[in-house]
Amino acid sequence: MEIIETIKEQIENNPILLYMKGSPNQPQCGFSARTVQALMACGERFAYVDILANPEIRENLPKYANWPTFPQLWVDGELIGGCDIVTEMFETGELQTVIKESVAARAEDEQQQA
Repeated sequence: MEIIETIKEQIENNPILLYMKGSPNQPQCGFSARTVQALMACGERFAYVDILANPEIRENLPKYANWPTFPQLWVDGELIGGCDIVTEMFETGELQTVIKESVAARAEDEQQQA
């Protein structure tokens, strides 16, 4: 059960998190590559987990997320979706809005804590 705790911690500690095959600089599948392109075009930093290098996460995340495929984009603890959803959101401008709002909320939290 500890892998589920690891997944929960990753999602909680990384406001913008992409579970993908490979890395942003070297995606190992077309779906991951397209998702990374959309995310990078938003211009904000994001964390990623290479599920190919983490077979336990690859095996257990679909059960945790109730989402069978990769990549998976999580923003502020919520599953946004996979490649098709992320790409579509990017094309409509919705992804940029979600990402910018997440970054703005974190900046506001940091200011309040200062």
